Amino acid sequence: MDDAIPTVIEPTPKAGFVETPEVKQTVKRALNYIKAGYPVHFRGPAGTGKTTLALHVAACLKRPVVMIHGDEEFTTSDLVGGEHGYHFRQVVDNFVSRVKKTEEDMMKCWVDNRLTVACKLGFTLVYDEYTRSRPEANNILLSILQDRIMDIPLGDGDQDPYLKVHPDFIAIFTSNPEEYAGVHRSQDALRDRMVTIDLDHYDYDTEVAIVHAKAKLPKHDCETIVRIMRQLRDSGKCEYEPTIRSAIMIAKTLKIEAVSIARSNGFFTEACQDILASQTSRVGSKTNQNIVRGFVAQLVEKNLSHPAFPQVKAVDEESTLAATKRGPKKPKRRRSIRLGRSSE
Repeated sequence: MDDAIPTVIEPTPKAGFVETPEVKQTVKRALNYIKAGYPVHFRGPAGTGKTTLALHVAACLKRPVVMIHGDEEFTTSDLVGGEHGYHFRQVVDNFVSRVKKTEEDMMKCWVDNRLTVACKLGFTLVYDEYTRSRPEANNILLSILQDRIMDIPLGDGDQDPYLKVHPDFIAIFTSNPEEYAGVHRSQDALRDRMVTIDLDHYDYDTEVAIVHAKAKLPKHDCETIVRIMRQLRDSGKCEYEPTIRSAIMIAKTLKIEAVSIARSNGFFTEACQDILASQTSRVGSKTNQNIVRGFVAQLVEKNLSHPAFPQVKAVDEESTLAATKRGPKKPKRRRSIRLGRSSE
């Protein structure tokens, strides 16, 4: 086989990764299953942090990572490898000046794909959205996860048809069971070989911490955004529940505008309506979006008068910067007037 190694990811802790007690507990469970010798499968709807969590767990293992994204067009050779191109060799023997002997040889070249590289070298495999690939393409994983042996579908005389999986090889999978397009049902035999951890939307404190870490917005503004997003999610008025991505979009937009919610002059309401209405509708029905936009406007008005919302006049960044440049005010000097005595 060709010894060329495709691009791998060096696992490093992601900057800004939020570790609340709930997240730490999930990571701890996943690492325990991996240490016991079982692959882990993070399953949950969009926006629950499956891929981020999978990469974080892979970073904790401190092994190079090979990442595969599920695709409808994948076949087994796209995962394992195949014969691509030819190797041509020509030997010319002219030892005797009057005799010229030529020998030509042409062979097909085998190229390893990512799954084979991970199994051979003991890397960590992160198979993101694996149910987007056809089940028949993923059949190669059955013997890998159970017997630690990979069947090489195409072999020549110099190639062993079986590859013994490296003992350090680890597999982490993610999937979205609620996706309605481009997703295949996983075979029972494959799901039976992995430990599935079901993920859902995080608690309020975790979502606030994530939005604050991603957008660098003041915490009280992040709390207001998350509160509106969660109230819309719990209302049942949406075709599709808003996720933490919607809250991050709103917060980052406010950060770019360099305004707080209190001084946004209606911009915050418009941003919430645009982002939350578009993120919660699959069909894009104008009637449904108008209903959501009206309800979001009510939620914004309600939360801006919430007791937890700071009822103070916010100072924008330009005023703060100007005040910093001017420096502190100097105290006024008092003039002392000395009154002289008049001579009698």
